Amino acid sequence: MKIEIGESLFLSWLKHVKECKIVQMNWKASSQWELEDKERLTELMETSRAHFAELFDYNIYKGTTRVEQLIAQGEVDVIGVNFDDEEEHIYAIDVAFHGAGLNYGARKETVERVIKKIMRTAMCLYGYFGTSKATIIFASPKINNSVEEDLKESLKEIPIIFQQFGLEYEARVIGNEEFDEKILQPTLNVLDEVEDTSELFMRSLKMYNLFAKGKATSGRRRSTSRETAADLKSEEIIEAKGLEGLEEMKIGVIARTVLRRMLEEGKASKEEIEKMQTKEYTKETFDLQYPLLLKATDTTEEKPLRYYARPLRIYGEDFFLCSEWFEVSTNNDRPYLLKWIALRK
Repeated sequence: MKIEIGESLFLSWLKHVKECKIVQMNWKASSQWELEDKERLTELMETSRAHFAELFDYNIYKGTTRVEQLIAQGEVDVIGVNFDDEEEHIYAIDVAFHGAGLNYGARKETVERVIKKIMRTAMCLYGYFGTSKATIIFASPKINNSVEEDLKESLKEIPIIFQQFGLEYEARVIGNEEFDEKILQPTLNVLDEVEDTSELFMRSLKMYNLFAKGKATSGRRRSTSRETAADLKSEEIIEAKGLEGLEEMKIGVIARTVLRRMLEEGKASKEEIEKMQTKEYTKETFDLQYPLLLKATDTTEEKPLRYYARPLRIYGEDFFLCSEWFEVSTNNDRPYLLKWIALRK
């Protein structure tokens, strides 16, 4: 089975940024499955067909008249399920990468195809999963301005249709700079944490960085005063630009990647590191119930309870980082952590 690099990227994004416990690429409904509530799905299909035809003169389903036929035509590139707070949330993603910009034909045809994909995915989720809450994403790293503008206008209409059927689906189109900020940068932030060799996107970046690092090192030894930044650009290591895309990341992911890296890079003074080992300062600054840092020499446990297993090294000493982060209405540590990060950019 052919695996596209965009699909592999989103597999890693769902697993490590959105912390989905179940992730599958190339999801397609079985012909043996029973499609539930066909009448309601047929009504959704016809309502959306008429809505976009009236507003934009779009023919999103072309000659397809039966909902079973529509669903049988497609697959979801990547699907993931998150079980936060004992409530499942489904992410369904289609991703397209066209070198010259998203293109399924003419401008109008391209927009029609994207809307069709989003609506068809919604029907699959409702008909086979029976869920009324989900996030549906169509993503492309390069979308031409005219197509992007039309998609934004169309996207405003999709929630109106969903609401008529009691569906709390969020429909998103992510492209261009937003693709970099919302998808690529958060994924690069967790690159060092991922050891699964089956994740081809992450594996390829690690392989590139392995050799780029060596070239950059030897290049610095050979460099002359006439060498410019542009000359070294091809030898740059691929890594996260900084703190972009934090809103897409779960708080635990931010803590064990971004916060860890900032602490290891010396973004906190030695005096603050001392305070971070106390309950009082940690509670006030991060709203945690346990000290943010536990000195490795102060425990005989290989993995102390309520702390991440992998230690971090700060000013020459090893520490364990607290893992008790929450972002629920009754206990939300997220604004505390983001404030600390923002003050040290």
